[in-house]
Amino acid sequence: MSNRFFFDDDDDESDSGVDDLPYPKPLSREAFLTPDFDPATYLSTLRNRHQTLEDLRAELRTRSQDINKELLDLVNDNYQEFLSLGSSLRGGDEMIEEVRLGLLGFKRVTQGLKSKVDERRKEVEDLVAQRKEIRRQMQLGRALLDVDYRLGELERSLMITTGEVSHDGKAPEIDRDYGESDEESDDSQEVHSTTSRLDRQIRHYLLARRGMERVGSDHPSIAQQQARITRVKNTILLDLGNALKQSSTRNDEQTTRLLAAYGDLGESQQALKVLRERGP
Repeated sequence: MSNRFFFDDDDDESDSGVDDLPYPKPLSREAFLTPDFDPATYLSTLRNRHQTLEDLRAELRTRSQDINKELLDLVNDNYQEFLSLGSSLRGGDEMIEEVRLGLLGFKRVTQGLKSKVDERRKEVEDLVAQRKEIRRQMQLGRALLDVDYRLGELERSLMITTGEVSHDGKAPEIDRDYGESDEESDDSQEVHSTTSRLDRQIRHYLLARRGMERVGSDHPSIAQQQARITRVKNTILLDLGNALKQSSTRNDEQTTRLLAAYGDLGESQQALKVLRERGP
């Protein structure tokens, strides 16, 4: 119709005559192409469209048929390409087989590297274990040397000769009579000097004893040192007894130090025995 015209959906009236009735514009193709297209939302936008429901259905049906026809034409136009797609994929099995063989080779190489890494890790673990053992042996050797050094120093300080060894481990008979002085001040000074010397000797003895305990009494070297440590202890007890006997009963400090030395050696009962022998 040459005199047909269109107007917007929100136009409610027209100045044309009865023969020039308004017709709605065709449905926009772009409205169906939006990614978030929703039929209910789209139909709600057509509420002001001057068109009956039946005409709207017919137009939507026509639009659907047009889309189907376009899809069919698109398939027909590319039909030859669809047919050639299968032939273009020929030879894919060979390519897949090549990839599979490549992956198998890579797997073998990886497994070989893993085996070498495991071997090297085992070697490193063995070397670390050897290093720990060497370090333990070095510490053990230092401890044994320290025990031997301290016992030697004690033997020299206590004037014990290693050749004089008795089977019962007792100290050799050494004249340890400190003498008697007519002057009480000289006697007190001598006892004080003796007490200080005994304190040092007992300290070294205890350090040697702790070193032997750290190594263990079942070690052969420690077992051989038992006789020496026993002689040293007995000699120290002998010197302690002589010093306690000669200490003045009025010098409580000296007596206390000597009794504490007995306690450090674990020989408190021996100290009581010496005190009873000394008398008041």
